[in-house]
Amino acid sequence: MTTPERRFVLSLGCPDRTGIVARIAGFLADWGGWIVEAGYHTDPDTGWFFTRQEVRADSVPFDLEELRTRFAAVAAELGDRTEWRVSDTAERRRVVILVSREGHCLHDLLGRIGSGELDVDLRAVIGNHPNLGPITEAHGIPFHHVPFPKDSEGKADAFAQVRELVDAHEPDAVVLARFMQVLPAELCEAWSGRALNIHHSFLPSFAGARPYHQAYERGVKLVGATCHYVTAELDAGPIVEQDVIRVDHTDSVADMVRKGRDIEKLVLARGLRSHLEGRVLMHGKRTVVF
Repeated sequence: MTTPERRFVLSLGCPDRTGIVARIAGFLADWGGWIVEAGYHTDPDTGWFFTRQEVRADSVPFDLEELRTRFAAVAAELGDRTEWRVSDTAERRRVVILVSREGHCLHDLLGRIGSGELDVDLRAVIGNHPNLGPITEAHGIPFHHVPFPKDSEGKADAFAQVRELVDAHEPDAVVLARFMQVLPAELCEAWSGRALNIHHSFLPSFAGARPYHQAYERGVKLVGATCHYVTAELDAGPIVEQDVIRVDHTDSVADMVRKGRDIEKLVLARGLRSHLEGRVLMHGKRTVVF
């Protein structure tokens, strides 16, 4: 397999005005920065500007930390509301996955990671049921079983244990791969912008429990899946990726579930990749995905 060219990735959001693109491009050009990919977007409703740019790492005469230090001065010129980050594609992103009983999303991610299609450092899988332990460990990944009692005090203790396990790895992404527990508000805050959930319906329709049953009762012709960031408001976080598949009147609930699982796997993998490649810029309840 060919080793990908190392790149520095710059992403930025700020109030829009003239000269932003020229200032960033000029800064990079002054140091010989070779831009190999660039995306721009202005939101007319909020007046906010977004960009994501990839620069060949071997084209600039300093390392990642110095690039960040030098670019901080440019970001300051663009205003104190500017949000930005610079990352290095050579740094493998750390991931922790949370699961329950259903394993189709986990199986898919393990396959993509094992084949090298998704080049991430999967540190651990944590489940509130033990059944997905063997497949996880067969891939050489540590599995932690954290039972969740039904009482509120027991659940709080379980979430505290999960948080300790997750935070020990300082992950770039916490993936809820059909993890059927609602994260408490304090975890949503602690993992804000890092926790990704796959919801088995085309949000905002059919939020909450049993969405395929809800869809069946409404006689829908499309079912889908939504990958979104986790927030304290259930199933209402900023959307990263979505897709649908057609169904018809001959499909039972079981048929919808089967078809929906295929979409869930695809949407979660796409959403995770976009997040880890720094392609997702959040602004309020919305996202820009380059």
